[in-house]
Amino acid sequence: MSGIYFIGVDVGTGSARAGVFDESGNCLGTGKKDILIHEDINNIVEQSAEDIWTSVCFAIQFAVKESKVNTKDILGISFDATCSLVVVGKDGGSLPVGISGDLNRNIIVWMDHRATGQAKRINATKHEVLNYVGGQISPEMETPKLLWLKENNPDTYYAAEHFFDLTDYLTWRATGDLARSTCTVTCKWTYLAHEQRWDESYFHEIGLSDLADENFKRIGQVVVEPGTSLGNGLTAKAAKDFGLHPGTSVGAGLIDAHAGGIGTIGSIGKDGSPENRMAYVFGTSACTMSSSTEPVFVAGVWGPYYSAMVPGLWLTEGGQSAAGSAITHLLAYHPSSASASRLATSANQSLPDWLVSQVMTKCETESESINIAGKVIIVPEFIGNRSPLADPNARAIISGLSFENNLNSLLSLYIAGITGLGYGLRQIIDAQSTHGIKTNSIVISGGAGNSPLVRQLLADSTGITIATPSSEEPILLGSAMLGAVSSGFFSSIHESMQKMSQLGKVLTPVTGDLATLHQKRYSKFKLLQAASRET
Repeated sequence: MSGIYFIGVDVGTGSARAGVFDESGNCLGTGKKDILIHEDINNIVEQSAEDIWTSVCFAIQFAVKESKVNTKDILGISFDATCSLVVVGKDGGSLPVGISGDLNRNIIVWMDHRATGQAKRINATKHEVLNYVGGQISPEMETPKLLWLKENNPDTYYAAEHFFDLTDYLTWRATGDLARSTCTVTCKWTYLAHEQRWDESYFHEIGLSDLADENFKRIGQVVVEPGTSLGNGLTAKAAKDFGLHPGTSVGAGLIDAHAGGIGTIGSIGKDGSPENRMAYVFGTSACTMSSSTEPVFVAGVWGPYYSAMVPGLWLTEGGQSAAGSAITHLLAYHPSSASASRLATSANQSLPDWLVSQVMTKCETESESINIAGKVIIVPEFIGNRSPLADPNARAIISGLSFENNLNSLLSLYIAGITGLGYGLRQIIDAQSTHGIKTNSIVISGGAGNSPLVRQLLADSTGITIATPSSEEPILLGSAMLGAVSSGFFSSIHESMQKMSQLGKVLTPVTGDLATLHQKRYSKFKLLQAASRET
């Protein structure tokens, strides 16, 4: 097959995926391989960079084979990944980041909350840098984790030659270029992209003076916009690992959720203007991204970040620390979960997909499924509230349970869990609205939001139109767009968004009595949440 092609690589929490796309954004082949997750007590979650690299190589090779394209026609590649901290020692070797001492476990995963105490101390400084992370830094971000590492594992901290966000680690390993992406260091490391600088006083005040004193050489001295061509393209070693040609262009990458934003928000209209559209990336966690021409400061919502997703625009980023994972965890509590899982397996379906099929046997429309929830209301904050409360100590609440433990009550729990996520999303939108960020539509991507039932319930629970991209792989597409820009085939991310993405189905929120029901449930959601935080 001849033509022009680009590869996007997405490293999520549990797997590495790759996709081959043509210049119009059509996906011609995909590959996937799971990656290992190591979980220990006290919120410790770690991974191995070597394991991830091996999975990336497999995914790329499989995607190319499935696509049947000639590798000489692949012009560019780029990566997105979770905002996890990678610690690299001498000659690129691994260093242990936790109490296990396992040399291969050199990544502190984004969802690891070991640095909650360090984040609390950093927030107590009230440093002006914190204004650009919603006023409160999260333990999911990198400077609290670096401080934890310095205080609890100084041997690793001082032996490290580089600290990378996972995306930047992948581009460095692919090209040898140490440049960091504006997206990663601005959103997770406190880099001030609008001023093109690190704030030395912040690092001195929080206890990381050494990083400033060495002129930030271990966390990034060169910062470039996503899609910037790095080094001389793929090194010979990386090209051999991937089964591609040396010199293939590599674009600076994005955090995974932001790649989903790039792959979706340009698809509504063709004016290239993503303002008033929120990107909602719904996976293990969920991320909301809103763009504006001017900086907007919203307490408890991350940002504003300049050029962190769409170059030239300010990004306001909210999210839910647990989304798809919250639903999985929630269902596991129910006595009927095991038997339902067996029935789902026999039907060759995942448990959530099987539950959706059962729900739709009881309802004429997706919107009517809210009646199945009954009195059950759920605040699904199992590992804290990321936005807009910025409270890592918040916890989940389940209200309205009875003695029922049959399939019907499992369906009730499932619907209440999905709408609980929708009400949390609505809370973020409301907080942003009071500061002037208007959301007219939400563009959804991510595997947890693939079901038409889930999408309709999110539209109904937020009261806002939900749009879907036509691409089944919008996150991979977003990364492929960066590869296209780095190769020079498109002149900018704006152009690639317009040329490679298209709008799919649009779902409007329910009206009438069911809309009123959602409003009442949303009010109860907020009351339960507030009561829990007072205890």
